[in-house]
Amino acid sequence: ARMTPAAGAASLRVTVAYALPAHQYLENLLLPPGATVADALAAVANREPFRSLGLPDVPVGIYGEPAPLDRPLADHDRVEIYRPLRVDPLDARRERLRRPR
Repeated sequence: ARMTPAAGAASLRVTVAYALPAHQYLENLLLPPGATVADALAAVANREPFRSLGLPDVPVGIYGEPAPLDRPLADHDRVEIYRPLRVDPLDARRERLRRPR
């Protein structure tokens, strides 16, 4: 007996996420098999708010793990676009330690 793929299995269902302090942007995409992180970014590059982020030169990951642009996507992956840190964590810790209690 031969298994046939479920309807829609020819496409990958992927979400691209970008979060601001007050709002989270989610774009649901259907991408072809073999699509990469770069393909997902290209698919949202002309939409707001992604247009102004400087894609693809921003740090990205999949479910909180950094991911290279050439990483192949799996069905239901969540590509996350990260905002740059405003303060380096080490500098912030040093500043807290310098302050009197």
